[in-house]
Amino acid sequence: MDISFGAIMGYISFYGLKVIGSILIFYIGKKIAKWLTEITKKAMQKAKMDETIVKFLGNIVYGGLLLFIILAALSNLGVNTTSFIAVLGAAGLAVGLAFQGTLANIGAGVLLIFFRPFKVGDFINAAGESGVVEEINLFSVLLKTGDNKQIIIPNSAIIGGNITNFSAKDTRRVDWTFGIGYDDDLKLAKATLEEIVNADDRVLKEPAPFVAVSELADSSVNFVVRVWVKSGDYWGVYFDTLEKVKLIFDEKGISIPYPQLDVHQDK
Repeated sequence: MDISFGAIMGYISFYGLKVIGSILIFYIGKKIAKWLTEITKKAMQKAKMDETIVKFLGNIVYGGLLLFIILAALSNLGVNTTSFIAVLGAAGLAVGLAFQGTLANIGAGVLLIFFRPFKVGDFINAAGESGVVEEINLFSVLLKTGDNKQIIIPNSAIIGGNITNFSAKDTRRVDWTFGIGYDDDLKLAKATLEEIVNADDRVLKEPAPFVAVSELADSSVNFVVRVWVKSGDYWGVYFDTLEKVKLIFDEKGISIPYPQLDVHQDK
């Protein structure tokens, strides 16, 4: 069947306009998507949201808008986008199932960044590990331990358990239990413990240090000692006080009982 030149030009003109229209839809739409994404990111930055979550959500917004623009351009060409959307949905479901662990970490990372149970530099215990937070990203949290090891914990493991943030408060309470013998001078021991903690400039005056007999144990009279310090001074005060108590108790003749086993042999 012969096709006239006019018909050919009509087809070219018709589809040519559609192609040009689709190109314009994609080009202009892409510009609008970038503009809307920047507005969204600036709004989140003004709300003082973490930069990591700003970038992450910005990418999601831009990707969603770009996908909508591509579908609009294809629809303008006469492509049936219904089946295309169904294929994308199936592919998205397959990818989601394949990477459900990764997606769980990303979701948990967003929650950690948004709710901020801790920040970089805090000393925490999470997922059974303790250390100083070095980095928080969308997949994991990096901790540095006291002996300078790096621990990488998946976000989902952190968000699903208890989190202890030792740096969240400006002050912490230090607790000790010290035992003396039943034959030792109880009042002297109590006064000595009070002198030791009150002489340390790192110990806060309010709340006041607390020293009291806590237990009449099998082989010792136990004192509980509680003081408040700045969070950064916790371990220094803890270890220094242990040493001072031992040295000063020795000087004053106050004994620190230790477990003993008496064996009696029948003759």
